[in-house]
Amino acid sequence: MVNTISIMIIDDEEAMRALIKIFLVIEGYSVIEASNGMDALEMVKHEAPDLIIADVMMPYMDGFSFASELKKNHHIPLIFLSAKGEEWDKIQGLKLGGDDYIVKPFHQGELLARIGSVLRRVRQSSFLSNRLNVGPLVLDASGYLALIKNQPLSLTLKEFEILSLLARNKGTVFTREQLLQSVWGVNYIGTGRTVDTHIKTLRLKLKDHAYLIQTAWGVGYKFEV
Repeated sequence: MVNTISIMIIDDEEAMRALIKIFLVIEGYSVIEASNGMDALEMVKHEAPDLIIADVMMPYMDGFSFASELKKNHHIPLIFLSAKGEEWDKIQGLKLGGDDYIVKPFHQGELLARIGSVLRRVRQSSFLSNRLNVGPLVLDASGYLALIKNQPLSLTLKEFEILSLLARNKGTVFTREQLLQSVWGVNYIGTGRTVDTHIKTLRLKLKDHAYLIQTAWGVGYKFEV
């Protein structure tokens, strides 16, 4: 397990936090501890954990209230860990944005398996959100990878960013000025010829699929399948 993954444990019982921490540290996770939901909300702002394990019954702010507040500003996966095992409690936890609900007492292996499952789902969701399939083109923003008919394209960073911007906004015409500002930044000192040069190179690399980038005469460029 990659040790850069951090997990926050929120439980008012110090002994329970210590026990869970042992399991997690052995697996290579880094651990952040909080004894209640109010403290945890403040810590999240600075610690940014990859996953949170929260008890439901805690003083000051219970786990359900914590989840409600957390989800307003953060998209951190959350596993509830509670002695409250009624069906209503589980449903309520999931409705509030929980990714899983584990009932105490639990087995070490079950907890680690559930954590692994949630993290895999999150990674897969992130991968899919960064991946775009449009016509014969596939773009993977996480790895700056571009494929045409499953064949990789050798693109520079700027070429990839131009192609990605156009493809993600299929049919929308971007002026040269808009492309300059979006890809090079508002403070870049250059002209529309810079964009034209990169578009020309992109089309050469797209070969038979150069038609994907179309010229809107007198305006700019757009992506069409």
